[in-house]
Amino acid sequence: MSLLGTIVSKILHPFGGGEAQAATPAGSAAAPAGGAAPGGASAEVPKVDGKVDVEAVLTDLAAKAGQPLNWRTSIVDLMKLLHLDSSLSARKELAAELHYTGDTNDSATMNVWLHKQVIKKLEENGGKVPDDLKD
Repeated sequence: MSLLGTIVSKILHPFGGGEAQAATPAGSAAAPAGGAAPGGASAEVPKVDGKVDVEAVLTDLAAKAGQPLNWRTSIVDLMKLLHLDSSLSARKELAAELHYTGDTNDSATMNVWLHKQVIKKLEENGGKVPDDLKD
């Protein structure tokens, strides 16, 4: 699965059941999230207007993170929150997946662009994104 697919899957399908749809997030709409939590317990993904509430999922993860992570503006913190590699090389890989055309050595500019693109892809794939996170 692509790095973007992993991000989408972890947020929109945190209890499984959505990996196939999230593997190609740019070209498909994700099915409604839900499924079984690890251990077979039933789990509910927070929804708004039939879409996964991205803010609720990430706020819940941040509350359990044990460290302050500013997922609302930082791609590094968003990746850390999802227990993903947030190194520069991983972010450059994500930039390549998303067809970033800027200078990947200008990490500050690239990071801002990546965060906006990830939020956009979450919305395109069934996520309810708060207005303050949109372009």
